[in-house]
Amino acid sequence: MSTESTTGTGDGAVVVTPDAAEEAISLLEGESMDTDVAGLRLFVQQGGCAGLSYGMRFDNEPEDDDTVVERHGLRVFVDPASLNYISGATLDYEGGLQGAGFHVENPNATSSCGCGESFRT
Repeated sequence: MSTESTTGTGDGAVVVTPDAAEEAISLLEGESMDTDVAGLRLFVQQGGCAGLSYGMRFDNEPEDDDTVVERHGLRVFVDPASLNYISGATLDYEGGLQGAGFHVENPNATSSCGCGESFRT
């Protein structure tokens, strides 16, 4: 397992904004998950109109081959295959009545669909 522990926004596997970390930690705690061990898994899967889409879920602990990024108190788990597509991406959270939710800004994406939920590299 590779671990990158930083609270900054420098180079690395994934950048997490303070808003995204705060929201994810709140949700983890709401599920009674231990935020010292558990975290948010960010992954890429086949699907969407552009070919690839982002997925997120909470995991109790990382897998052995995951890269674990700790930012603003949040642990983010990324598997090796997904890391190839999202290295350097930023995970953000936007509130509000329309479009509320987590969003990935991926510098590796060469195109994306109109709704922004899928991409191509």
